[in-house]
Amino acid sequence: MKLQGQVAIVTGAGSGFGEGIATLFSEVGASVVVADIRSECAERVAARIRSSGGKATVSVTDVTKNDEVAAMVKLAVDTYGRLDIVVNNAGTTHKSQPMLDVDEATFDLVYAVNVKSLYLSAKNVVPLFKAQGGGVMINIASTAGVRPRPGLTWYNGSKGAAILLTKSMAVELAAFKIRVCAVNPVMGETGLIADFLPGGQDTPEARAKVISGIPLGRLSRPLDVAKAVAFLASDEADFITGVCLEVDGGRCI
Repeated sequence: MKLQGQVAIVTGAGSGFGEGIATLFSEVGASVVVADIRSECAERVAARIRSSGGKATVSVTDVTKNDEVAAMVKLAVDTYGRLDIVVNNAGTTHKSQPMLDVDEATFDLVYAVNVKSLYLSAKNVVPLFKAQGGGVMINIASTAGVRPRPGLTWYNGSKGAAILLTKSMAVELAAFKIRVCAVNPVMGETGLIADFLPGGQDTPEARAKVISGIPLGRLSRPLDVAKAVAFLASDEADFITGVCLEVDGGRCI
């Protein structure tokens, strides 16, 4: 999983899965743009990477805004001279609840962050990858798009869209040596966990109910996801595209 000399953008890298991905990428040799809408979180992660001898710069980015995504990509190229990998990790959800209880503004936000962001990323990254002769895009989707849970209907749909978009982009962009893959984590130990859990509350009972449906007997962790992403981004996976890899302890079996 060596990424020596590669340049990567990781969105939503200020915490959770994104932080794990950015950190591991640095450890295996990549220069990283730590992108997040929360400047203090992005600065913390980038500072820790730099203190460990890695290369990291911060992009404060709202992935639902085209001008901010364009500026993020420009920053990567201006800072490091090229861009090889983009990890579309930024995501959000609504609380687990009956589907008609989710208000319209929340629905719009979920689809803007989880789906529109992929369009904006492609719009700004694909021309650059074409000019370079290739690149890798990895979308962080979810097992929710494969085996949905009640209470998360609109979130489930957004991740189903991310999975299908990954496959469609992979087919369309293969001729340009652009690989597109996805990683589908099961529910993980991140800052959004309370929203995902039944009843919208992070309790031992709620966690136990979810874990009971995961054959390997635990929630996912940022490092689990980061290792899968690093493999798919590396030359070891250079004949893999369109794959949507479950990192789920067996939940989708």
